[in-house]
Amino acid sequence: MLLMARKDLKALAHMRDPALFHDEIFGFHAQQAIEKALKAWLSLCERRYPLTHSLRALLALLEEEGCDVGCFMHAVRYSAFAVQFRYEEAVPLVESVDREAAIADATAVVEYVERLIGAAGPSP
Repeated sequence: MLLMARKDLKALAHMRDPALFHDEIFGFHAQQAIEKALKAWLSLCERRYPLTHSLRALLALLEEEGCDVGCFMHAVRYSAFAVQFRYEEAVPLVESVDREAAIADATAVVEYVERLIGAAGPSP
């Protein structure tokens, strides 16, 4: 999952220009990077993750495992890009996506989980 999250981050780095990539597409990859990193974190906790795109639900599961997710709670704002803004063209975005902030948010989650996995060491 974390390798896939890294691929979404790489895509984001090349999607900074809103004239080339609509906010819905950019936001989708930000959401996907965060979702996949959270699922990797759940796997590290030996918790099966549900088939959901809800970042709030994934963060809640991590909290149940005793993980401190407080600094990532603001990431729930990207959940709507997984489905609502991705498939419902009629739903207008209220404001454009702050692309640099989204990249920073997604990168923070991915890098945090990478550190956790590194600290856990190799699997037996």
